[in-house]
Order: sequence, then C-alpha cells, then structure tokens
Amino acid sequence: MSMDKGVIYRIAGPVVVAKGIRPRMYDVVRVGNEKLMGEVIQLEGDKVIIQVYEDTSGIKPGEPVVNTHEPLKAELGPGMLGSIYDGIQRPLPVLIRQMGEFIKRGVDAPGLDQTKKWDFKAAAKKGDSVIGGSIIGEVEENPGIPHRILVPPSQKGKIANISSGKFTVNDVIGKLDNGYELKLKHHWPVKIARPVKQKLNPEMPLITGQRIFDALFPLAKGGVAAIPGPFGAGKTVSQQQLAKWSDADIVVYVGCGERGNEMTEVLTEFPKLADPKSGKPLMNRTVLIANTSNMPVAAREASIYTGVTIAEYYRDMGYSVALMADSTSRWAEAMREISSRLEEMPGEEGYPAYLSTRLAQFYERSGRVMPFGTDKEGSVSIIGAVSPPGGDFSEPVTQNTLRVTKCFWALDAKLAQRRHFPSINWLTSYSLYLNTLKQYYSENVAPDWHELVGRIMGILQEEERLMEIVQLVGSDALPERQQLTLQVARLIREVLLQQNAYHDIDTYCSLRKTYDMMKAIMQFSTLANSSLDRGTRVQEILATKAKDRLGEVKFVKDYEKLLNELAKQMERELK
Repeated sequence: MSMDKGVIYRIAGPVVVAKGIRPRMYDVVRVGNEKLMGEVIQLEGDKVIIQVYEDTSGIKPGEPVVNTHEPLKAELGPGMLGSIYDGIQRPLPVLIRQMGEFIKRGVDAPGLDQTKKWDFKAAAKKGDSVIGGSIIGEVEENPGIPHRILVPPSQKGKIANISSGKFTVNDVIGKLDNGYELKLKHHWPVKIARPVKQKLNPEMPLITGQRIFDALFPLAKGGVAAIPGPFGAGKTVSQQQLAKWSDADIVVYVGCGERGNEMTEVLTEFPKLADPKSGKPLMNRTVLIANTSNMPVAAREASIYTGVTIAEYYRDMGYSVALMADSTSRWAEAMREISSRLEEMPGEEGYPAYLSTRLAQFYERSGRVMPFGTDKEGSVSIIGAVSPPGGDFSEPVTQNTLRVTKCFWALDAKLAQRRHFPSINWLTSYSLYLNTLKQYYSENVAPDWHELVGRIMGILQEEERLMEIVQLVGSDALPERQQLTLQVARLIREVLLQQNAYHDIDTYCSLRKTYDMMKAIMQFSTLANSSLDRGTRVQEILATKAKDRLGEVKFVKDYEKLLNELAKQMERELK
C-alpha cells in the first residue's frame, strides 16, 4: 500500500517539509487545505522536502499533503500559440475570468482550452507503423500555421484506428495496437529534454534584421546567445526586436522575474504588433510566459523549463523556434533563494554550487535537429538576457552563461547614454559562429561578405587603439593615414552599427542591404586611402560631401539608387 497522504511538518517560505508520504524525486504534490501545487526536491529519511509554486502564508503544520505520483508536466497540443501563461503553464486570461485581477492560491487551470473543437485531418492510416514523434495528422492552429499532431515520444506501435473530424484536445482520435489512446494533446515532463533523431551542425544563421547582429556577431539557428547588460541599456528592446524580426517560425518569450510594468509592456505591445511576414498579428505565432518578480519564486524557476519544453515541442514538428529568456539572472536568484532555504552549502556569491550545471542543462536544450517523425529539420535558438548587478560581467551568472553560449552580445550603459542604439559594445562582444556561417553568407549574400566583416572589425579595433592617443594629444596630431582611419570608423559606427528600432524602415535591414552598406563604407576607405597616396591632403578628403550622406541610406526603402548615386559622387570627389 503506497502512502499517498501525509501532513505538513515544517514550513520555511516556499519550502515545506512533510511526513507520511513516500513520493519519488520531482513528483508533484498538493500541499495544505488549499491544495497548493509543489514539487518534491529532497528526500531525507521519512521527511519529504517540497518547493511550493505558490505563496505559503497562512498554511500551518498538520495540514494534509497529497502525492500525485507525476512529475511537473506541460500540456502540449493545439491552442498554445497566442496564449499567455504563468510559470507553471496556467493561462492568465482564464485565471482572470475565474477570480478577477489578483491570482488566488490553489487555483488550477489546464494549459489548453478543453472545450474548443479543432478540425483534425489525419495523415496516418490504419496499419501504419509509428514511433514517438511521428506525425499522425494536423490541425490548423492559427491561419497559416499547421499544428502537426505527434505520437508522444514514449510511445510506438502500429495504428489500430484513426479518424479525421472535429475534436477537443481530450477526445480520442485513434488507437495504437498496444491500446494507447491517441489524442490531439500529450503531456511531457518539463525537466527532461525531448529526444531527437540527430543533432545537426549550426550552419544557417538566424537572420535578425539587426545589422550589428547579422554582420559582426551572427547567431546560428539552433545556437545560443547571451545578452548581458546593466539596467536601462536596452536588453528588453533588443529581445523584442529579435522576437519581432528574427526569421524563426515560432517565438516563445519567457518573462522570468522581470518587473511587472516591463512585462505589461510586452503583453500590451505584442498583441498589437503585425507579423512582418504574414501581416497578421505577431501573437499568432508567439507563446508568452509571464512570471514577474512579485510572483512566487519557485514558479520562476519552473518558468524557464516550461518555456523550453514548449519550444522543443514545436521544434519536433519541424519548425524553427526562438526562445527569449528575460532574464536568466532572476532565475538564478530564485535558485539561490530556494537553495539557502534548504540550507545547502553556498557557492560563489551565495549561488548554489550547481548553478553552472543548471545553466548548462538549460542552454544545451537548444540545437538544430532532425526530429523523429518528419524529414523537416527543426531548431530551438535560445537568447538569454542576463542582468548582472551593477553591470559587472565578472559575476557568476554572466561568467557561467559565457561558458556555455557561443554568442555574446554585451550591452554597454555608456553607449546607451551616448544614445548609440542598439548599445552593443563591438569590442567586448563576440560570436563563435562566424566561421561555420561563412559558407552560408558567401553562397546566399556575397562571396566577400566574410572578408568585409573582417576588415570592418579590424578598423574598429584600430580606432580603439588610436582613441587612447587622441585623448592625450588630440586628433590633429595624428598622422594623416590614422586620421582617415578614425573617419572610416566613425562611418561604421554611425551608419552601420546604429539602428533605429522605432523607425518604420530602419527597424529591419535585410542581409543584402547590410552588405551594400558595408561595401559602400569600405569603398570610401579604399578611394580615400589611394587619394592620400597620390598626395591629397587629409583635410580635403575629410571635407568631401558624399560620405556624410551615407546615413540617409538607412531610412530609404529603395536604397540602391541612392547608393549608386553616392558611389559615383564619392569617386568624382576623390579622383
């Protein structure tokens, strides 16, 4: 006889100790008279230590604890796109209808609408052999987004029967020969990565439409990027730009421990945004998970796992998914809080010793993969924001994130103060995907893309060296060649790297346009240097007009004409 009911023995904030039940590690339990949801995180003799996903005030020892014998699972099926969830996948709009503006405790709401009927078209037929991940049919979840219905990863067999028609997520649509009932939805434990057939090399870029990312620090599909930055440097705007413009099919946005008003901005902005690809609302292909800083701390830890599980589910259908985690620092802080309540040995700065392992486990769930049931590749790209206290990148969360990410977009408060946006510091940022993506760019944009980027980075690094001299003696004391380098670097900064997120045209820049702009700046550099060799004074070169108009190219839709005109004018002026 298994012991399913016990009592509360001790309470410390979200950490509750119970006696009298014998659960397994990570089982979900219901705590107290209000049946609060919690998860078993430690077993000590006959004591069971539980972290509760809700506020525990007012609960007292002696109240009942019931074991559910199941780990924390996400409910996966049609109806997730366009939803707004809390950290444990309870739909916030449904909770509002149930109890008004403030979430009461112990409320349960399933992640998917249980009453809505979906039009299911079966693709598999009786007698087909299927494995976990096989596609058995599809539902049009939102206009233009087919939701492919998968066999749960843990099942396999032959199909005994299957039927098309209108079904809710709980209706049985077919059966396997082992008696397993197929439905439009299935459950999956959030802390376990979904299995894949094989992982592929990250050889395709995630095109973001943001020049500094696409040109200097590209992210591959299925890659991992970290955006660390102090307050007010533009993390959230950068994340929103990436969600809006990156060429992923599905966006999962986890607001994890961010301020309520910042999350409100996302929740009110996103539904209004039009998807640049289809013209329909962007929410049609977005899942939002909101777990603000005043929500219970244990659910914040769960929100990241819920988000990545939903992302993997869409990846298994053959979609490319971008997961925005804003911000992983708050997630690490939640871990630290729970860890200290458990009286574990603290590591660096009070974070638990397993901080780096947890971060690595989360980021490792990204990747470009071949899913089991389809020949379409899918990918999950993870972009994690990090908010180091005081903008200090040497603190543990930033350092451990850098160990596992291959793309580092460092935001700089000084650039933000100078109104240089996006305020990505081009000297401290890096991307280790440059060489793997080289072939893609040379085949799809231009053969000399990689070489251009190299030259531009070289000039920006030289500018940094020269600036130290300039601060001592002024720029006029520099040799002419170096004064020219400073001018080219200024063009790169102002024309290429600055981008206005709020301008209709400049908010998105295609790879072709980015290339043409790089080309134009480097053409000025080449012409000016050879003009200098022929004996022209540097003042005359710096006084030419065409280069000053390069910035206009950003705000023009059909920019080719203007660029050609400026190129001719440059040649005239510098000949």
